[in-house]
Amino acid sequence: MKKIICMMLAAALCCGMAACGKTPDKPVGEIAREVDTINDNYRTFYQIFVGSFSDSNNDGIGDLRGIINRFDYLNDGNIHSGKSLGVQGIWLSPIFSSPSYHKYDATDYYKVDWRFGSEEDLKELIDLCEQRNVKLILDLVLNHTSSRHPWFQEFKQARMDGDTENPYYDFYSCVTTAEKVGGVTYQKIAGVDCWYECNFSGEMPELNYDNPEVKQAAVDIAKYYLDLGIDGFRFDAVKYIYYGDTARSVDFWNWYMEQLRAMKPDIYCVGECWSGDSEVLEYYPAMNCFNFTMAQAEGVIASAAKGFSISKYTNYIESYQTKVLEKNPDGMVMGFLSNHDMDRIAGAFILENNMRMAANLYLLAPGSPMIYYGEEIGIRGSRGGENTDANRRLAMLWGDGDYIRDPVGTTYPASKQITTTVADQLADEQSLYHYYCKLIAVRHKYPAIARGVYTAIDCKEKNFGGFAVAYEGKTLGVFHNNGTSVISYDLSELDTPFTELYDYIGMGDATLEGTILTVQPQTSVVLG
Repeated sequence: MKKIICMMLAAALCCGMAACGKTPDKPVGEIAREVDTINDNYRTFYQIFVGSFSDSNNDGIGDLRGIINRFDYLNDGNIHSGKSLGVQGIWLSPIFSSPSYHKYDATDYYKVDWRFGSEEDLKELIDLCEQRNVKLILDLVLNHTSSRHPWFQEFKQARMDGDTENPYYDFYSCVTTAEKVGGVTYQKIAGVDCWYECNFSGEMPELNYDNPEVKQAAVDIAKYYLDLGIDGFRFDAVKYIYYGDTARSVDFWNWYMEQLRAMKPDIYCVGECWSGDSEVLEYYPAMNCFNFTMAQAEGVIASAAKGFSISKYTNYIESYQTKVLEKNPDGMVMGFLSNHDMDRIAGAFILENNMRMAANLYLLAPGSPMIYYGEEIGIRGSRGGENTDANRRLAMLWGDGDYIRDPVGTTYPASKQITTTVADQLADEQSLYHYYCKLIAVRHKYPAIARGVYTAIDCKEKNFGGFAVAYEGKTLGVFHNNGTSVISYDLSELDTPFTELYDYIGMGDATLEGTILTVQPQTSVVLG
């Protein structure tokens, strides 16, 4: 019978414990190895909302030069140092010329928006990423453009003139009054029976991918940036290529990714299909996609981080990874906590301890996780009563004189924001920022964590459980205590014989005496 000993601790004591991590005194054999030189896509990514990150010219708007200036914060050249975040990839929100602050409505795909800098700045950032072995991907919105895009202006005029010879006459998706379909949003072109599709806004018309010239234009855009040195793309709203027709949208992305992989076989691409798992998985033969079930305040990560059933989380991860690999043997789980379209995850937790546990759960998990800028210092932000996404994209809190300002439309009360800045947290070894640095370093130490096949281990405890992680003939153990009690567990009861404690990180420490593993509350361990 299992020997499980639970010693109840006061919640206050748990909350007061310093974040800690353990680095073994001796090498951990073949399980751990240098991963900076591994040329693959199992990367820890950092999402930057460019206009809100760092301002290099004191105009209050984030820019590419600001990212260059802050690069040591992201990656100091040694992903094992624990002195920078050590991220291996950067995802930039759209940087193309656009009339909006968010840039999800391009007017020129071939021009960096003047507020963000120049193509020379982009090339310098590309070179810096290359030097530090960091992949750089661009947010590419292909389903719609701005209504101010020259393509749309030509399309609109051609429709008004009835000029079927105009090459832009069929560039955008449109129907007559009789052809309108329920569930799709349209806007009428004045004076003619023509309604163009615009599912996000009348200022964001949807392109027509039944037109071969539109398809070629999409390929040409990607080629331009791949030739420039970009490593890949985050594709916005993939299901909107043919909204309401998953099969046709999937067919397009299968075709499109074939074109891109012919140019760059190791291209890194991820799609946004904001849907349930069953629909998301349909896109996996073409590309990896974000996992929305894991994210947000009601997601499986946040639930487990708050102390609910750990086995619900571990069983889900195993099941989902299995389904991903069935769809695509090279597919990856793409976990995240929040992004620019969601309320920031820090607001979902009363205690910072829960934020740290949430970070453990998804950064010690398979695939290629995405960290939203500012998550590592606990920035808050939510739509609130004003219902504005600008509140989710607030200025990074550097605390060192950076002129970066909140975006237009922000209404988030300063009284609800955290009181510490990056500068404060850099000076505090127990800060959330330093916790993220240590946690990511632990992740990178063990290639199996990102690349292995996960099998959930049910320890028959509400607050203790984990995985056996198989990779290259070896098996690693990753276990979590997500509760407020110390848990001692007899490892001899497991089918996999874990005999060494390699690392721990969390609100306390961990020990392994014989076969008895003792883990402090809200702490995770790596075993071999």
